[in-house]
This record gives sequence, C-alpha cells and structure tokens, in this order.
Amino acid sequence: MRKSMRFTALALAGMLGLLSGCGSTAAGERQIIRIGHNQSTNHPTHIALTAFEDFVEEKLGDKYNIEVFPSELLGSQNEMVQLTQTGAIHFCVASNSLLETFSKDYSIFNLPYLFASSEAYHAAMDDESITEPIFESTKQAGFEAVTWIDAGTRNFYTVSRPVNSPADLKGLKIRTQQSPTNVEMMRLLGGSATPMGFGEVYTALQSKVIDGAENNEMALTDNGHGDVCKYYSYDMHQMIPDILIGNIAFLDSLPADERAVFEEGFALVNRVEREEWTKAVENAKKRAAEEQGVQFNYPDTAPFQQACAPLHESMLEKNPDLIPIYEAIQAYNAQYPSSGT
Repeated sequence: MRKSMRFTALALAGMLGLLSGCGSTAAGERQIIRIGHNQSTNHPTHIALTAFEDFVEEKLGDKYNIEVFPSELLGSQNEMVQLTQTGAIHFCVASNSLLETFSKDYSIFNLPYLFASSEAYHAAMDDESITEPIFESTKQAGFEAVTWIDAGTRNFYTVSRPVNSPADLKGLKIRTQQSPTNVEMMRLLGGSATPMGFGEVYTALQSKVIDGAENNEMALTDNGHGDVCKYYSYDMHQMIPDILIGNIAFLDSLPADERAVFEEGFALVNRVEREEWTKAVENAKKRAAEEQGVQFNYPDTAPFQQACAPLHESMLEKNPDLIPIYEAIQAYNAQYPSSGT
C-alpha cells in the first residue's frame, strides 16, 4: 500500500513537472509549491515546514499554495532530491550524507566528531561564512540549500547488545547513511556498514538483515526502531544537519519582494524546528525507556574519537579547499568546548 502511494505521488509530481514546469501558472491561478520530507507529521521537521506554509500563505496567499508532503509520500530522499533538481517539486529535506554525493564540500559536515559540543555545532551552522560556500556548491546540479535543520546527535542503537566501545561493533551490520564518509567511519570503528534508505531500516531490523543503526533518539519512537533495538549508546559520533534544498530555477524566478518573504520563511523553518527539537528529544527518550524498554548507555567517547581521527586527516588531504572552513569550525570548538557530559 505504502509503495503504491509513493509511486502514485511520484508519478503525479513528475507529470505535473512535465506539464507545467516549476514556475509557470495560468493567469490568476495560485501556484502550488510542493515540499517533501521523510518524517512523520508530529516530527519537528514537519511542524517547522507547516509553519513555513502558514507564513508564506499569510504573506503571499494570493499567489502561492504551499503543500507539505511528509513520510516519503513523494518518494525516498534520493528520489525527492531528483524531483527538486528537475523542478517537479520545489523543495525537499535531504540528509547531509545524501548531498555529499552531489558535492564533496558537504563531506565536512559528515566527519565524525567534527563538533565539540552542540553550542559549537549551532554557532558554526549559523555562520554564513562557513555554510554559504557549501550550500551554494550544488547550483550546477539544479538546487541549493536554503536553510539547515537540526537533526541532533547521531548514536548507535542495536538489537542484541550495547555498544560500549568500538570493539562491540565488530561483526555487527550497522545501517549507515548513503555516504562514503559514513561507510569509512564504520570501517574504522570495526563494524560493517550497510547503507540503505531510512524508510527501509525498520523492516531490515525486524528481519535481521542488519544488527543495528545509528541515528538520533527520534528514530526509536517516531519510526518504531525502539520496538526492535533495545540498546541506545551515546557515543556521540556525529552532530549533523539535515538540509532544506530548493530548485534553483524557481528560486531565481522569484521577484525580489517575494524572495524576501521566502527567505524569512526559511529562517522561520530553522527557528521553529530547533525549538521543537529540544522538546521532541526529551519526549522521545522518555517514551523509548518507558514504553519500548530501551536502555540508554553512556560509553567513554575517547576510543571512538581516536578510531575516527584518520578520517579528518584524509578528508582535508583530499579537499584542501575545505581547510579554512574546518579551521573556522575548530575556532568555535575552542570557544564552546565539550562539557564532558
């Protein structure tokens, strides 16, 4: 049923893109703006995007009708990015790891242990001198990032045993995001990386195709992974954003006054999502422990950081143009060091 719904929505979006193009509408008609993402309707991402919908329609409701499609109704993230490229849809939320396959510049945000604290992470991501060159690096692919979305801290969660050290990952098949950096991270930590789309993870866990995954606490409750995985280990290997991307042709077609409204809306998405995220994580952790029986573990992160250190060196060797951005992030790490908790 879900697969059929996805196919129908995907085919419809493609057909609409072919028939009307991203920016063309008949005189006097409101243009439909489609936004896709892979989270549920109670997720902070969806709440933030509906706030964007309300804001833009309040300001420009005579011209635009914003429609938000949750839960991969327009396809997988990879499919939605392709639809955004072509203009069949206007915006979608993509993982940073997926965007790494379009621009090597995004690989810096996928580095494990890049940020020393959440304060350093937020300060760096709010610094346009850091993000703008990366966000604009996909223009030739037909899209650019319009804002970042906090996806919390990524940690390992497993079916049969907790991960208290890298040695505990040996022999385990762990779902990772579809990025070369994440695959190499798992190799360095001793596990076996199994890249797959997020929507496939629950079934893969149930059928024992994989032994665990790595994500934030929301995956346990919103996506049911805590029904299968009973151990969540705070190794804190990544603080990594999701990215709201927009079709470049549509964005460039907006008159200056309308573009200003959309830019305000993008800022609103970031602000609302971050506010909702803090509340949602606290609630997810409580629900996972009380309703799903998930055990939360707090291993020493030092051995994990040491194992992943070569990734920093190799990434900078391959991408020397990213060194100034890396150094700017390290300055924020010095300003906002880890609290040790």
